[in-house]
Amino acid sequence: MRKLTIAAVGLMLAITLVSATKKDDKVMTKENGAYVVNTTELGKKVDGYAGPTPLKVYIRKGKIEKIELLPNQETPKYWNAVKKQMQNAWDGMKVEDALKAQVDGRTGATFSSDALRENVKLALEYYKKNK
Repeated sequence: MRKLTIAAVGLMLAITLVSATKKDDKVMTKENGAYVVNTTELGKKVDGYAGPTPLKVYIRKGKIEKIELLPNQETPKYWNAVKKQMQNAWDGMKVEDALKAQVDGRTGATFSSDALRENVKLALEYYKKNK
């Protein structure tokens, strides 16, 4: 009986250690059956004109469902123009196709456009590697 108790304690300890060392993934979560990749940490060095431009990419069944732009410090006039032109450009694309897509940026908002494209790319690559 004592050997069984020691073995059970050992097993519980091993499970606890494995759980504790497992990466707490704050980059990719699941929400209503879709994978959601948040680039707040992943793309923290991806700057638009005025700093980081984080976003969330929602992926369901290997296709981009939507892209949600998160708060940032970009000039609203330019960021809204980028949002209007680019936010939905990837919707419905398969991840593989979206990684190859040449999405046009907004004239006059080059830094913001480039940052948006780079964040989408980082999110999709992360999804492929970690799904």
